[in-house]
Amino acid sequence: MNKKVAEWLKQADYDMDTAQFMAKGGRHFYAVFMCHLAIEKALKGLYERTLRETPPKTHNLIFLLDKIGLKPDPDKGKTITRINEASVGTRYPEDIDEM
Repeated sequence: MNKKVAEWLKQADYDMDTAQFMAKGGRHFYAVFMCHLAIEKALKGLYERTLRETPPKTHNLIFLLDKIGLKPDPDKGKTITRINEASVGTRYPEDIDEM
């Protein structure tokens, strides 16, 4: 496996472990953020492997899926869409108590 691809996937795995740790500790905003980051890094690794080019600097999971040509099943697609939409709100909540 390409060294850059392996690094993307290694970091995605690390970030998912961090998401689980945050969720267990009740830090749900950070858990969502880290899930998004883990999926993003995994998709960027697949982007690099599939297209053989450096992935763009984007956080849009749907964009990355489309560029790679991946079509997740409806349940996974819905989850990815929800995480994609929640990402900005969890990074910059207007009112943390209402979140």
